[in-house]
Amino acid sequence: MEKLLEILEDIQPDADYETCTTLIDDGILDSFAILSIVGELEDEFGVSVTPAEIIPENFNSAQALWDMVQRLKEEQ
Repeated sequence: MEKLLEILEDIQPDADYETCTTLIDDGILDSFAILSIVGELEDEFGVSVTPAEIIPENFNSAQALWDMVQRLKEEQ
């Protein structure tokens, strides 16, 4: 989770990732940021994020992103 927070802060430093649960809903993360995050997650954690995974529920919070990464790692 710590590495995930570092990735998020590098891409969009102005957000409070530890408490925010509306990163997509409130427009904190835009489409460019999401694509950057996907690329970083794939490189760092060795997962493959499919287009079906790129939904607000998976990107609205750091915890949701972490849960998605853990699920994808288990599916490999």
